[in-house]
Amino acid sequence: MSVPVAGPDSHGEPPAGLDERDGRHAELIQWWQAERRDLPWRRTRDPWLVLVSEVMLQQTQVDRVLPYFETFSERWPTPERCATAELADVLTAWQGLGYPRRVRNLWRTAAIITEHHDGRVPADLDDLLALPGVGPYTARAVRAFAFGVDTGVVDTNVGRILARWAGRRLSPTEAQHIADELVPAGESWAWNQAMMDLGAQVCTKRDPSCGRCPVQPWCTWAGAVTSSERSSQPDPADRSAGVSTRQAPFEGSDRQARGRLLAALSDGPLPPERAAAAMRLEHDEARAQRLVEELIAEGLVTAAGDQLRLGAAR
Repeated sequence: MSVPVAGPDSHGEPPAGLDERDGRHAELIQWWQAERRDLPWRRTRDPWLVLVSEVMLQQTQVDRVLPYFETFSERWPTPERCATAELADVLTAWQGLGYPRRVRNLWRTAAIITEHHDGRVPADLDDLLALPGVGPYTARAVRAFAFGVDTGVVDTNVGRILARWAGRRLSPTEAQHIADELVPAGESWAWNQAMMDLGAQVCTKRDPSCGRCPVQPWCTWAGAVTSSERSSQPDPADRSAGVSTRQAPFEGSDRQARGRLLAALSDGPLPPERAAAAMRLEHDEARAQRLVEELIAEGLVTAAGDQLRLGAAR
């Protein structure tokens, strides 16, 4: 059966038929228990470590996150430990993972949790959303994976699955509504992990393995086209809610240049006149200056006297 979805001005609905839906829930969980990925952040329900993992996983592949998560968890296992660390040290440990704004926000979040929440990550949705760098996805992931709240977690993999099940692109509100309604009561942790693994291992962006899908009868897209036709048929997941879009090339980007400077500063201070060389932008001093100013404004770099230093002054 397909996932019936209401018209464009109303919320989508989960699969109809309670008995059938419960059966599909059981089939997906059973599949996941046999095929689940063993990931270190799945071995803890500690809200702080769950939050750390979710921040690291933003726009970053699982394999890249694994060693960073282990190191970070050992050095800063609590918000208080992270909040009392120097930002420069935290940035250095993050070096190579990309998107350094994430760790700056995580460091600031640790301070807020320590000062305003007695050192405990809040479970309330609004309190989570008030933390720096925590958006709707991350907040719901913490609620589901740390606190067991029955809420749908719509990442790229889940967003792709929901759109294919519905047979069309979904708005953020529709996708979240369907995801929430599908969560079996009391099984939020396992269900959301199972959905993510289904997207990562079976319902992949390219060449989905529909024949191996434990809940294929829910999928409108799989029922509408054969595998030979799929390459010529529009994928309803394209530009649907939660589904990531192709990033601009990294090579030659501002991201790459910024990362080079942060890497250089992790080895020690530099005079401003050497910043362009560190970014390999000797031919474009104006661009180099702009990037330095952005990093200072973001609190990732400090200009102290005649030196650039990693991190912000307290």
